[in-house]
Amino acid sequence: MSHTGSAYLPLHGGWAPAWLIKRMIALAKGIVLIMVDEFGRAEFLRRISDPYWFQALGCTLGFDWHSSGVTTVVTGVLKSAIDPQETGLAVCGGKGKRSRETPLEIRKAGEIFGLSSSKIDSLVYASKMGAKVDTAAIQANYQLYHHAFLMSEDGRWCIVQQGMNPENKLARRYHWLSESVASFVVEPHKAVVGHREGKVLNMTAKEADECRRTSVDIVNDDVRKIKRQLAIVREEKQKSLMDYMDGRVLVMPWKINWKALETAYNLRPRNYEELLGIEGIGPATVRGLALISDLIYGAPPSWRDPVRYSFAFGGKDGVPFPVQKREMDEAIEFLRIAVEQAKINEKERLNALKRLRAFSNPSR
Repeated sequence: MSHTGSAYLPLHGGWAPAWLIKRMIALAKGIVLIMVDEFGRAEFLRRISDPYWFQALGCTLGFDWHSSGVTTVVTGVLKSAIDPQETGLAVCGGKGKRSRETPLEIRKAGEIFGLSSSKIDSLVYASKMGAKVDTAAIQANYQLYHHAFLMSEDGRWCIVQQGMNPENKLARRYHWLSESVASFVVEPHKAVVGHREGKVLNMTAKEADECRRTSVDIVNDDVRKIKRQLAIVREEKQKSLMDYMDGRVLVMPWKINWKALETAYNLRPRNYEELLGIEGIGPATVRGLALISDLIYGAPPSWRDPVRYSFAFGGKDGVPFPVQKREMDEAIEFLRIAVEQAKINEKERLNALKRLRAFSNPSR
């Protein structure tokens, strides 16, 4: 089913209280163990990649703020609750500097699971490409600051990562699922959640295929030619560039990493994924190549915002949004079964079920 709409994920500062986190971890551990036993690890990853279910899990655990915090708190709680040796699952990465530890943590988990070195390398690659795509290939002025990589002992994975926009003080969450990724650079997301912006440079859109191919062709040409072409764009097409992003100067791609382009020229990338994977190919370089592709070669990028999921759960943040009732009912029933069977004390079980009932009827 296709979903459209938007949701506000306001940036909230501070921390969840220790007494809440302690209870969330205990409840999360019980839920995860039941899910693994009853439905399997693959289904657990599918559920985490579902934004409705992810939000429902946060509310059931007791964190029912519908803000940016639900992403960081829920993934952090899962990381504390999940024992790789007990569950065959691992949560790597996290917020801020913890996100930079993701590759090392993936390798550590892969060794625990007995995965081959090539498989571990592919998981590290998936983590890096997921972050690179949402940093450079999609440009909506959201700076990535949280990256959680969840993996199973059979090599399946999902990503939950989040970016912040310091101007409008909103967040945007990106969900990935390995079994849904046919290409890292062609509409790879399971879901993108947040406030819908106006014009967004989206190099992952299907309609940007010609622009992706042209960008690769440009890079495989002489770097000096790229400089000449960019000079033409800069001097003669200034107004056109500003029109693309409603006059916002931030679109100007003048801080291109020329050293990275020289590296790309020497490596001769065969496709856009290989180009994007080269170290140093960042947002400004991607943007510059896209504008040359468009204004000189007539191969335009996409300016369609990939956000396509909306919520209406009601909570401490107030205003509800339209809800997809069938998906919500499925998430609630799934969690109800897991909570009822979880090995937790009766008081915590009743409180969780109470939150779940309130979640299913926000007007109460």
